[in-house]
Amino acid sequence: MQRRFILKFAAALGAATLFAGVAHADEAIKVGVTGGPHAQVMEVVKQVAAKNGLKITIVEFSDYVQPNAALAAGDLDANSYQHAPYLDAQVKDRGYKLIRLTDTVTFPMGIYSKKVKSLAELKPGARIAVPNDPTNGGRALLLLQKQGLLKLRPDAGLKATPLDIVDNPRKLKIVELDAAQIPRSLADVDAAAINTNFAMEAGLKPNADAIAIEDPKGPYANIIAIRAVDKDKPWVAKLVAAYHSPEVKQFIESKYAGAVIAAW
Repeated sequence: MQRRFILKFAAALGAATLFAGVAHADEAIKVGVTGGPHAQVMEVVKQVAAKNGLKITIVEFSDYVQPNAALAAGDLDANSYQHAPYLDAQVKDRGYKLIRLTDTVTFPMGIYSKKVKSLAELKPGARIAVPNDPTNGGRALLLLQKQGLLKLRPDAGLKATPLDIVDNPRKLKIVELDAAQIPRSLADVDAAAINTNFAMEAGLKPNADAIAIEDPKGPYANIIAIRAVDKDKPWVAKLVAAYHSPEVKQFIESKYAGAVIAAW
C-alpha cells in the first residue's frame, strides 16, 4: 500500500515537473509597437524568440502616447517604439514606473518637402511642421538649427520648443502637429520634420527623399521599455537576446539600406 502511494506521488511529481517545463517553454508576452519599421523588426524578433521558448504577441499602435499608457497599465509587457528622451519625459510627466531595457535601432529624423528641393529654396514666412510632443519637437528644432535655419537659446536642450527660438531670419512659421499625422499634412506646409518610422510608413525614402537628415550618432537611439517591477523576469533576457541577434541585425541592414540603423 505504502509502495503504491510512493509510486503515485512520484508520478504526480514528475508530471508537475513536466508541466512546469512546458509552461516555461510556452512563456508569452505582449509587446507594443508603432506601425512600419518597429512592427516589421519585431516580427523578426518574434521568430527568433520563439526558438528560445518565448512567444511574442505584437500589438500595433498608431500614436506615441498609448503604448506607454498600455505598458504602465499592465496591458503590455514591453514596448518598442520610442527613444530614451521621450520615455524620460513620459516618466517625469505621467509618473510611469517604466524603465529603459536596451537600445534597438536609430531612425535619423529627416526634413521633407513637396514644394522645394532644398532648404535654400524656402521663402520667408515658410511653414515648417514639427512634432508636437516635447522630445520629438525639440529634436526637430535642433535639426533646423543644425541646418542654419534658426537659432535656439543655448540652454534649450533636447526639449526645445518654438518659444526657445531666439533668431529666425526667414521668419519661418513653426506648425506643431501630432508626429503620426505630419506625413499626411506634408502637402499643406512648405516642409516638415518627420520621424523616419512615420516617413517610411508613408512611402517616403529617407536617404532619397529627405532634403536634410539628422546625424545618426546622437541621443535618439530607440529602446525597449518595460515596467520596473519586471526587470528580473526570465523573459526579459530572452527578449533582449532575440532583438540583438544576428538575424535581426541582418534584416535591418538588408531591409532598410541605412535608413534604419542597429543601435547595439
